[in-house]
Amino acid sequence: MKRTLLPVLFVLGYCISIGQETGEVTKNKIAIFAPLYLDSAFNEVQEYRYAKNVFPKFINPGLEFYEGAQLALDSLAKEGASFEVFVYDTRSASESIEQQLLKPEMADMDLLIVHCSGSEVRTFAEFGLANKIPVINTTMPHDGGARANPFLVVLNPTLKTQVEGVYRYVQRYYSINPIVVFRKKGATEDQIKLYLEDFTKNTVAVPLRIKYVDLPEGFTPGLLMRHLDTVRRTVCIAGSLDPAFGRQLATHLATLNEHYPAVVIGMPTWDGARDFSKPELKGLEIIYSNPFYNSRADKVSESLVNLFNEHFYARPSDMVFRGYQATYKYGKLLMKFKDDVSSNLGNKLGNIFFDLEIQPVLNKENLNLEYFENKRLYFLKWTDGEVKSVNSI
Repeated sequence: MKRTLLPVLFVLGYCISIGQETGEVTKNKIAIFAPLYLDSAFNEVQEYRYAKNVFPKFINPGLEFYEGAQLALDSLAKEGASFEVFVYDTRSASESIEQQLLKPEMADMDLLIVHCSGSEVRTFAEFGLANKIPVINTTMPHDGGARANPFLVVLNPTLKTQVEGVYRYVQRYYSINPIVVFRKKGATEDQIKLYLEDFTKNTVAVPLRIKYVDLPEGFTPGLLMRHLDTVRRTVCIAGSLDPAFGRQLATHLATLNEHYPAVVIGMPTWDGARDFSKPELKGLEIIYSNPFYNSRADKVSESLVNLFNEHFYARPSDMVFRGYQATYKYGKLLMKFKDDVSSNLGNKLGNIFFDLEIQPVLNKENLNLEYFENKRLYFLKWTDGEVKSVNSI
């Protein structure tokens, strides 16, 4: 793949100014944080550390996110946006994230768009709350322990939201089928079960009748067979985030599918799995959710695909589209609402590739706003390695 980090190198730590230079307009300021690993890619005299035809995979996600963000800024500039954009490398060897957030330009920043790890969510969320600056968490599916923080937006739905989406999906399409949750031992698995049980108690619709089955390591098809129906299709929910457990479950169910028909519903960690096209899974329906599903059939997606084909000889990854949409959407909101963007974080303006449904998360006890979260989930149904249908919840 032909790619270069040099455009990033020259803008890092500097202001990218987009829009017309009139000298009279005060530009809104956006900070973009991403793991670019520039110190790992370049030495102290800015020489690339690797061979020209070598591009380390660990750099890809952050760089692709930045590429999407940069392309979105180009689009916004064509629409008349006037921004100052600051780019920060969260994997800088010389500055920690805390030090970057103390830079003078951060004092009057209007918006933070962050590609962060789980341990970094709290740092950004607390900074946004303390300074009344909206923080868009584009990657991690949790809130970092945020409480009473109206400035935090979580685009990747939390585990609770994902599990609730599975519950509602089964309610809508498979409520009369036998339903079995196959589990392995683990704290996360217990949390998934607690969420399902809570939704069963509190749903306003007819609650699902769910059977829970704990499976040992190295479980066999024969053990699954005891819990399947020969007449009605059994809905088999993988009650674990472990992809290896999910692959084993799906493979065994496929061997039984002819006589014990089943549909298997996976967790969000199944997105991107390459095993669905394997011959041993032939005939088995596999369903999982993806909050950022993009069919790439719209004009903007097609233009990005063509751009990457021409310049990088590759297809843009999902992270490119995520960086583009997050930057474009909240850039548009900043253009429209200016200093009042924090009051309009749930506005649907700027949804391009996927429909982000930003809703307030409320404290159950006092109904106070905790933070904002994307509640939209797309459910992809795979059969024989192909997406057969897409539904949303």
